Amino acid sequence: MALKFPSDEWAKEYARQLNASEAYERAAKDWEGDFIFTVEADATLPETAYLFVGLNHGKCTDTALVASEDERESQFIIRASATNWRKVIEGKLDPIPGMMTRKLKLKGDMMKVMRYPKAAKEMVNCVSRVPTDFGD
Repeated sequence: MALKFPSDEWAKEYARQLNASEAYERAAKDWEGDFIFTVEADATLPETAYLFVGLNHGKCTDTALVASEDERESQFIIRASATNWRKVIEGKLDPIPGMMTRKLKLKGDMMKVMRYPKAAKEMVNCVSRVPTDFGD
């Protein structure tokens, strides 16, 4: 059964996929830093949504659909349109080049993120395993 994106259920399944991934655990073993993924409203999504993803040493410690970028403390915020998030989830947009071309906008330490390209790749591999319903 596909899970509606974005939703709390979708975020929980993403956490499950991350925590089941030995490749992600290895790639992010030294990573410390939580994210808010801001899914900006566009023609495919009527209102902006915010997903909190807690990450620490190769594990996802928590996920939730939250009310705003300020609801949970995080070191990083990545903003993108719902359309561009869909491209990431479907493997059509790599997040690192996406940040370089501003299709994804990062608030936080870009140099830290750039030191973990394998972790970013494994995060995308995990997200692609979440059965996703984009509502179309």
